[in-house]
Amino acid sequence: MYDVIVIGGGPSGLMAAIAAGIEKKKVLLLEKGQKLGHKLAISGGGRCNVTNRLSTDEIIKHIPGNGRFLYSPFTIYNNEDIIAFFEDHGVALKEEDHGRMFPVSNRAQDVVDAMLRELNRLKVEIRQNTPVAKLLMDDDKVLGVRLKDGNEIKTKAVVVAVGGKAVPKTGSTGDGYPWAEKAGHTITELFPTEVPLLSNETFIRTKELQGLALRNAKVSVLNKKGKIIITHQMDMLFTHFGLSGPAILRCSQFVVKEMKKNGRNPVTLRIQALTEHNAESAFHLIFKLAKAEPKKTLKNVWKGLVPERWLLFLMTNCDIAESLTGADLSADQARLLANDLVGFEMTVNGTQPLEKAFVTGGGVSIKEIEPKTMASKKKAGLYFCGEILDIHGYTGGYNITSALVTGRIAGMSAAQYVDAK
Repeated sequence: MYDVIVIGGGPSGLMAAIAAGIEKKKVLLLEKGQKLGHKLAISGGGRCNVTNRLSTDEIIKHIPGNGRFLYSPFTIYNNEDIIAFFEDHGVALKEEDHGRMFPVSNRAQDVVDAMLRELNRLKVEIRQNTPVAKLLMDDDKVLGVRLKDGNEIKTKAVVVAVGGKAVPKTGSTGDGYPWAEKAGHTITELFPTEVPLLSNETFIRTKELQGLALRNAKVSVLNKKGKIIITHQMDMLFTHFGLSGPAILRCSQFVVKEMKKNGRNPVTLRIQALTEHNAESAFHLIFKLAKAEPKKTLKNVWKGLVPERWLLFLMTNCDIAESLTGADLSADQARLLANDLVGFEMTVNGTQPLEKAFVTGGGVSIKEIEPKTMASKKKAGLYFCGEILDIHGYTGGYNITSALVTGRIAGMSAAQYVDAK
């Protein structure tokens, strides 16, 4: 008989097992795959963006999917505690842009190894290649788990940390949703977030801009009335199927939500490459440059304002021939180009599938979870943490922070529940 069973060996599950182990409980960690910490090991391009050093308010602002739920958990365990945990366990961290924290070694595996060493020290029993088929429950409480091989293991508390449906190669295949539903929980609609966008625009289909990156561009998602829903200023990339890159990933969940509202119709994105200008000041800038060198071809006059491929594409879009000189440019043509430089609009008509997303939107409804303990409000002895919950943030250490914080609290609370029994 175990005190606590943790299902799932990702960030939240490893942290939950550690937290229960610290409370001197007999803990069993079950992982259906071969590897522990697989998602951690491949995160941040293999460097593992383990948390973020911004203030609590800023972190929660970067978790647009129910981030406010984390205010309460953060009073118990937060990003600074995560930093202290890894530094105390031999992983020196460094801060990079936007508060992102990485191991000084740039090795995600060091983060995983530190957690595995701690599990070993706490004598947590780990079984890999051990998939769970279902939770064992009566009307009131959790009794244990049934494995896929038919074996049943009894326990006083279960922590479900099996992830969402994004990045299925790490084992996140949505196993936990039916278990949560059986326990009486609501699963909010699942959707991809932090995911590339698809577009049917002719210039995407012809691959005319494939591989073009716009650095630090402002990308806005518009609603059907043309009002801005959200803007993100980061790098973006044109691909053979649509758009990708950090600005696009951050905008993606807003595209998904807008398509749900507008009856699955395409959504307009606005791209601003000349970020320091509005239409009027951009017009004055390009017109003045053209007239200052009337004999030069315009593509050479405007060189360096934006990447050349983008400039030539927009010039064609505005019927300005590449061979045209400054002397021949009309004010109307300059105005058209200025408008595109500060607000080129295109439509997107969906996202890549959930399996291609970095993060799952939707999940176990947070209305049915106690924020200070991660306990189920539906079934005693049952705890949820990590990406199975309906909490989703941008990339940049925010989702891992949420996973580690909720995991820590779930494991600790499960152990305390056992003590109270």
